[in-house]
Amino acid sequence: MADRSLEGMALPLEVRARLAELELELSEGDITQKGYEKKRSKLIGAYLPQPPTANGAAVVRCRLQHSDVSTRRPFRSAHIGVCDVREAAARERVASATGNRPLFYFRFGVDQALPQERRVPVTPSSASRYHRRRSSGSRDERYRSDVHTEAVQAALAKHKERKMAVPMPSKRRSLVVQTSMDAYTPPDTSSGSEDEGSVQGDSQGTPTSSQGSINMEHWISQAIHGSTTSTTSSSSTQSGGSGAAHRLADVMAQTHIENHSAPPDVTTYTSEHSIQVERPQGSTTSRTAPKYGNAELMETGDGVPVSSRVSAKIQQLVNTLKRPKRPPLREFFVDDFEELLEVQQPDPNQPKPEGAQMLAVRGEQLGVVTNWPPSLEAALQRWGTISPKAPCLTTMDTNGKPLYILTYGKLWTRSMKVAYNILHKLGTKQEPMVRPGDRVALVFPNNDPAAFMVAFYGCLLAEVVPVPIEVPLTRKDAGSQQIGFLLGSCGVTVALTSDACHKGLPKSPTGEIPQFKGWPKLLWFVTESKHLSKPPRDWFPHIKDANNDTAYIEYKTCKDGSVLGVTVTRIALLTHCQALTQACGYTEAETIVNVLDFKKDVGLWHGILTSVMNMMHVISIPYSLMKVNPLSWIQKVCQYKAKVACVKSRDMHWALVAHRDQRDVNLSSLRMLIVADGANPWSISSCDAFLNVFQSKGLRQEVICPCASSPEALTVAIRRPTDDSNQPPGRGVLSMHGLTYGVIRVDSEEKLSVLTVQDVGLVMPGAIMCSVKPEGIPQLCRTDEIGELCVCAVATGTSYYGLSGMTKNTFEVFPVTSSGAPISEYPFIRTGLLGFVGPGGLVFVVGKMDGLMVVSGRRHNADDIVATALAVEPMKFVYRGRIAVFSVTVLHDERIVIVAEQRPDSTEEDSFQWMSRVLQAIDSIHQVGVYCLALVPANTLPKTPLGGIHLSETKQLFLEGSLHPCNVLMCPHTCVTNLPKPRQKQPEIGPASVMVGNLVSGKRIAQASGRDLGQIEDNDQARKFLFLSEVLQWRAQTTPDHVLYTLLNCRGTIANSLTCVQLHKRAEKIAVMLMERGHLQDGDHVALVYPPGIDLIAAFYGCLYAGCVPITVRPPHPQNIATTLPTVKMIVEVSRSACLMTTQLICKLLRSREAAAAVDVRAWPLILDTDDLPKKRPAQIYKPSNPDTLAYLDFSVSTTGMLAGVKMSHAATSAFCRSIKLQCELYPSREVAICLDPYCGLGFVLWCLCSVYSGHQSILIPPSELETNPALWLLAVSQYKVRDTFCSYSVMELCTKGLGSQTESLKARGLDLSRVRTCVVVAEERPRIALTQSFSKLFKDLGLHPRAVSTSFGCRVNLAICLQPHRLWTLAEQGTSGPDPTTVYVDMRALRHDSDKLQLQVHITACDG
Repeated sequence: MADRSLEGMALPLEVRARLAELELELSEGDITQKGYEKKRSKLIGAYLPQPPTANGAAVVRCRLQHSDVSTRRPFRSAHIGVCDVREAAARERVASATGNRPLFYFRFGVDQALPQERRVPVTPSSASRYHRRRSSGSRDERYRSDVHTEAVQAALAKHKERKMAVPMPSKRRSLVVQTSMDAYTPPDTSSGSEDEGSVQGDSQGTPTSSQGSINMEHWISQAIHGSTTSTTSSSSTQSGGSGAAHRLADVMAQTHIENHSAPPDVTTYTSEHSIQVERPQGSTTSRTAPKYGNAELMETGDGVPVSSRVSAKIQQLVNTLKRPKRPPLREFFVDDFEELLEVQQPDPNQPKPEGAQMLAVRGEQLGVVTNWPPSLEAALQRWGTISPKAPCLTTMDTNGKPLYILTYGKLWTRSMKVAYNILHKLGTKQEPMVRPGDRVALVFPNNDPAAFMVAFYGCLLAEVVPVPIEVPLTRKDAGSQQIGFLLGSCGVTVALTSDACHKGLPKSPTGEIPQFKGWPKLLWFVTESKHLSKPPRDWFPHIKDANNDTAYIEYKTCKDGSVLGVTVTRIALLTHCQALTQACGYTEAETIVNVLDFKKDVGLWHGILTSVMNMMHVISIPYSLMKVNPLSWIQKVCQYKAKVACVKSRDMHWALVAHRDQRDVNLSSLRMLIVADGANPWSISSCDAFLNVFQSKGLRQEVICPCASSPEALTVAIRRPTDDSNQPPGRGVLSMHGLTYGVIRVDSEEKLSVLTVQDVGLVMPGAIMCSVKPEGIPQLCRTDEIGELCVCAVATGTSYYGLSGMTKNTFEVFPVTSSGAPISEYPFIRTGLLGFVGPGGLVFVVGKMDGLMVVSGRRHNADDIVATALAVEPMKFVYRGRIAVFSVTVLHDERIVIVAEQRPDSTEEDSFQWMSRVLQAIDSIHQVGVYCLALVPANTLPKTPLGGIHLSETKQLFLEGSLHPCNVLMCPHTCVTNLPKPRQKQPEIGPASVMVGNLVSGKRIAQASGRDLGQIEDNDQARKFLFLSEVLQWRAQTTPDHVLYTLLNCRGTIANSLTCVQLHKRAEKIAVMLMERGHLQDGDHVALVYPPGIDLIAAFYGCLYAGCVPITVRPPHPQNIATTLPTVKMIVEVSRSACLMTTQLICKLLRSREAAAAVDVRAWPLILDTDDLPKKRPAQIYKPSNPDTLAYLDFSVSTTGMLAGVKMSHAATSAFCRSIKLQCELYPSREVAICLDPYCGLGFVLWCLCSVYSGHQSILIPPSELETNPALWLLAVSQYKVRDTFCSYSVMELCTKGLGSQTESLKARGLDLSRVRTCVVVAEERPRIALTQSFSKLFKDLGLHPRAVSTSFGCRVNLAICLQPHRLWTLAEQGTSGPDPTTVYVDMRALRHDSDKLQLQVHITACDG
């Protein structure tokens, strides 16, 4: 680049050529530096208005690393090598530790800093991205950082970025080579570069047509013939002559930008990673420079001829350019999801906000009290010297007895001792390890608040910034790595801890504390007095008034698991304590019971900070004591006559559970019961229940004071204690449906889908609050609209440490009105709380931003889903209430996932009954589907230090497939409504695909297809007929005496059987009855209410003969008519059945008194009894005119309690039967045992349809008969020497439980299962692996082959996607895709568990139905 003095002018080409020659002479040592400067000044002097001054060098910023601007050193070489990048990274760590600006500038030429507005900022990028291939076309957004610094935004507003491509960095390369080769980089002919061109700038950077038409050979020729300069200048640069080469590079880069637009460079890795150059202000037009010399010369960036020789690196680069460019791997799997996915249209009836625009609410003025100390350290000094024996903190042991009493005198003296040792006993006098302003970690257990308090105030006295964190118990604690990242970014090198905690830390065999994963190297410093030196008499801490220096950093765990550090200044700390004192009415010598974590949040603010400011006595209840005795905090309130208690709603709940009418409980001394998690709307139930029980124990209603807080805004609002017991707290009953659209709609408590919320009090003193829209610009909400609460106050956090971009988005928000005008000149802070300001200035919170899940455009809060799941009976099913709710992205939308720990004594059947009820409850209350509900064993989910579930770690385990659930219920069909449209099969398998049998698993999509039914040649005579009714007539004529069905009773004997002709004749009689007695016509719907047996099959084909549409319905249970009969009535009504056919016994049951109490007898349609059939034959048998007409309706009740019906056409029915015939190899000579419910899905098809189509004999075993004889099914399989059998999970479980101890006796009775080739479990649910494995192991001794047991997979849309896997054992758990005319699309996470167990999350394209 040229000097800045040359920017605003256009030098003649002769002058520029002479300048380039001077640069070469200087680089080759032909002239001295002084001579160069003299000749250069003479050349450009006539074109400058004043003598040239080096007013700054062109600044090139590296996108790979950041470093300190103030750290300057001579740049050894002109190339950008790996060594320099590493050194830059090292300097960046030093810069971040000292608080300097984290930007690194590679400086060429005169080493002077530019004005701030002249610098061209870039976004940070990880070093690992440096080695990735450059992708053609548009940029890959996955590799961009979401956080942009303020400098980036300012520069993008002023300049249009211009990208200058450079070759790949090598060990020997000069900037001469970079610039010249940049001008002669061949155009990228393998792919279009329109996106890059549009990003590069306006018309100034647009290449002319002559430049664009230069072919590849011409560019390479120019690069080869003039390369002498590259060798000479490279060697001179390596030898130390930095100035000349840098200046030549300046000239060349400057003129190159003015006159040339370099073609896309195929040698760089990605367009984002090119070094960015500040655009000159004087370049306004694009010019094509004339070319000089002949083919033996190589032009510079401005067309200046330069003699050169070819270097090895240049030749290597040229050879690279000759090779054809290979597209990136990801382009093999590019999919336009936006075009494929169905776009969900917004509900036109959704509620919308109608109120006026809200006004910012101001809290009461923060009063100025004369005796308030100027700082918190001054308050500690006052009480430590005036009242040294006053109790400050009392700690409890696990038995509830006082363990230690810390007085204000001890706190003052010990804090001074800690401060002195931190500053003077770490390191040396010349190089102390800790200086004022440095950050140190505070690592103390939750049962030692006294040691933490001493260390915290010791840091404040030493003007050191404490960073309280949790104790790392192991090297792989959940979230520990993110905590280490925070410590590293804060530059923490010293960790303060207690003696007991230090001994309990994990140690290496040598006794040293190992470095935890992701943590910086720490010096562990024990703060017990016996380990500290006494400060000299003349040493005294410097106590200043509160200022804007950082007081402490509180860590915050984000939704994605990342840990941020919220900085709180000393003035904010003091102001917050003053605001809490005024709001809570704290006075000196009050007693407060603290159950909360004293290291952060409300527990820190009240129990450690505000208490010292007011000389209060804190009774700290450790979490270990609460686990042993949940009533301990109530007992301490009574014992110490405490005026204030800080608890969470869970502490109130567990106190209620443990309460047993204790007579010595008296809570009349309490004037304030602070509920720290009052922002959780579901805390109101614990508050109400606690008040109902303990109101007789002296607890007053006005004492319960919920509060809302966040790490960023500290205390947002708190309910004030009042003396007026007649003033009820504010509460509202809001429609859950309205809340999902962000709208406030008052509802009645009688409805299920409502949310009752309580107020969290008024805005804090001295603060201003408003509510803004959660997405987009921070516009004020309407009065009936839910938004994110924002606060403007002194008593708040100030930033996320070291993250200026995120700080700007959270701590520097300027709310605007609907017209776009800001409401205040002072910034507001986002609290992360969703809510509104109600009447009287009361603040209501309905959720948190971190728990927000936007599903199909509607907002759902994780706390609401948790509350609904825990409310499902039995409530004690979830182990200790440990449940996690989060969302995962599937097909560009969020899907809800619920993970819970089940009790150890829960059975699998209990688990799935509970899960089904949870799905029904969430669907009815929240109107949203659950993608996955997983149950894991107790105490297996990752925990937070206080025992809660670590949400982000749990989500990560789920995404990685490492959750290892014991029960899973996947329901993608209820929530994934934007399925992709059918796609064309890939023409060829991509390089990242894996062939597993006939299942192709690629990075983008996995696909499996069955054999094409139309191309299979066999001897299937049934193919000649389009309809099942025709197949039955054909079999009655050709093989009339062939037995199709055999029905067994509970004793294992044959109760009934049907040959082909018997079934045909019986179907004819039923058809006559439908037409004569029922007077039904073609297309009328008929409900078949039969028990499992022969009558159901005959009635079905009778309907086909009459042209009616049958619907099979499970009959009501005689012992449970009240609950089962309404389901029958619902199916009959929904299917619009004109007639109901059944047996005489069920007909009497429907007309009984018990049935009349549940369903009015007159509400039934015409009921026909098929026990008495006419003897006539129909005049003709109905034949459908079109194969696509309706054959039957398949109704079933889903796991969510919803009735779903599927229409099956004649063509689909025949194709389905043919597919099963070919897959299962069913022929007339085969016998198949079926023990299934024949009312819907694959069970109905196997029971009623397949034998007629395939001609095999079906041995029917009603599942209800196994209740009296559990061995019936297996005995039948053994007796009839069946090779293939189908059952349900309930049948398999009944055999496993009922026959577990009878295997020896069954073996003695001759039970032999060795002939069983396939035992297929038919279900439309998750594969129950544990059950199938138990069944296989249990009956292995009876000859059952372990590979014989398999699972079919189906759904409501496609009844049998996978069936009978006796050919491909690789996918033994799920089966292969048979000759079914359906394509299966499997989610990327489908293959995430085990290679031989296909845990399917399926998105299915429907077959004909």
